[in-house]
Amino acid sequence: MSLSLAIDTVIGRVADLGDGTTVTRLLPRRRRRSIGAWCFADDYGPLPVGDGPGMRVGPHPHIGLQTVTFLVAGEVLHRDGLGNAVVVRPGDLALMTAGSGIVHAEESAPGTGPILQGVQLWIALPGDRRWTEPSFSHHGELPEIELGGFVGRVLIGTLASATSPAAVHSPLVAAEIRSRSSATATVPLESDYEHGVWSLSGSVRVNGTLLERGTLAYIAPGATELLIDSAEPSRVFLVGGRPFEEELLLWWNFVARTSEEVTAARSRWEAGEFAPVVGYDGCPIPAPPLPPGRLTARL
Repeated sequence: MSLSLAIDTVIGRVADLGDGTTVTRLLPRRRRRSIGAWCFADDYGPLPVGDGPGMRVGPHPHIGLQTVTFLVAGEVLHRDGLGNAVVVRPGDLALMTAGSGIVHAEESAPGTGPILQGVQLWIALPGDRRWTEPSFSHHGELPEIELGGFVGRVLIGTLASATSPAAVHSPLVAAEIRSRSSATATVPLESDYEHGVWSLSGSVRVNGTLLERGTLAYIAPGATELLIDSAEPSRVFLVGGRPFEEELLLWWNFVARTSEEVTAARSRWEAGEFAPVVGYDGCPIPAPPLPPGRLTARL
């Protein structure tokens, strides 16, 4: 039975975004570098933002990936080099495709608060899509499905009979699964996917294992369902995908394959060759110095 399959837990680490905002980084970790094409996952908040500037992440570049932003509380203003200026609200999906290169900035929307909480994830683009033209899409209405005593909101891919309208380039799924009280749910899984799940709020057990905040539960391919139960109102986040066979090189904000690709992207950024973000009241984030020698995969 799939419920007997072992769950491997991965403990996240605290990371500072450089503006005073701290996050729990669940991917990549030494024990789990990716889940399908999901190669990066930050869980942040709840953060008090009512008495201060809140989140302020200045303009910075990306290549080779898609970013997924999903909020539980608060509002974030997304700006990018394509001219988009969009307020992302709880329950929305903001999906940005960097492709050959894009710049964006994020800050707490004016008047937001008092709490900010959400997740941001990266999807590694497969080789034949890595140099696509950049784009941005905002989805304010996402499909939902009842899962026992929980409700699933499908951000990416298909869960049970609900399919997201968001366009991605690998076999993937992402969903927020929440309950208003004590509840139990049996969540169907694609057996050829690997999956990860973590708690956003509440006391939750996954296949009988208590899931602490800041810990990711990993489920290897082969599972066909997942049992989630809670003794209180709870919220979990689920990601999954077919194992990604391409070797990835993550450095700063770039998802690449070779050291040369990273060096070229950094040089473009330092030379001001990316289309700039208009309207952000602050300075772009400078690229960190490159280490000596060739870059290799590292955390």
